[in-house]
Amino acid sequence: MSEAPTPAVRPGDEFGTAKLVYILYFIGFVIGITAIAGVVVAYLKRGEATAAAASHLTYLIRTFWIGILFAVIGGITTFILIGVLILLATLVWLLIRLIKGFMLAMDGKPVPDPETWLW
Repeated sequence: MSEAPTPAVRPGDEFGTAKLVYILYFIGFVIGITAIAGVVVAYLKRGEATAAAASHLTYLIRTFWIGILFAVIGGITTFILIGVLILLATLVWLLIRLIKGFMLAMDGKPVPDPETWLW
């Protein structure tokens, strides 16, 4: 008699990976390498996540790449001073997205529109 297969996600732990990635991103504000580790984890685990958890991982992957895009634009344009405003706006945008997403994950809810550029 064979044993029943172990589920890939334990009951009640559906958003565990997403929460881990959110935490890695938050730590990334101080130690940047953890954000890179977070996006790698998100890419690796998105395929085996439930639909609700996958919405968070997609949201987090897009948050990383859009944040990088605007950080580069802000860095390039700092010499004409508009870059400082772009970098500040990017920081605020990142914080809003991460806090909103983390709160949804804590409540066990999916991200309504994970492909949005806003929050």
